[in-house]
Amino acid sequence: MAIKKKNTVNAEFNSAALTDIIFLLLIFFMLTSSVVVPNAINLKLPGSSRAKLPSKTDIERINIGNNGQYFLNGKRIALEDLEAHFETEVRRYKDVNVSVSTAKDATNGDVVAVLDMAMRLNFNAILATQ
Repeated sequence: MAIKKKNTVNAEFNSAALTDIIFLLLIFFMLTSSVVVPNAINLKLPGSSRAKLPSKTDIERINIGNNGQYFLNGKRIALEDLEAHFETEVRRYKDVNVSVSTAKDATNGDVVAVLDMAMRLNFNAILATQ
């Protein structure tokens, strides 16, 4: 009886040749991509006919006092008049910045009313704290 040799399969993977091929492909694509010139047509797209609104640099100050009293820049004002004032400001300027400060015993409902108005009219309201 003859002894047979075991056929063993070499499980090694030689990656040196594969690395060379990948490197050559990388160089090829880098060179060809710089040669390609996009053929595009320059189009002049229509612009907006609406004029851009100037931005307002002054910060309006709203103070919320006791018992639902509102003060705009130191002058007492009703909430409805305050909303009408800011509706005209938002139409006139693109960015309206408002600082909201409250008295210690002001109710949360009064603060929420002003912040809700800010959200509806899309102006920037900053809640100032002490």
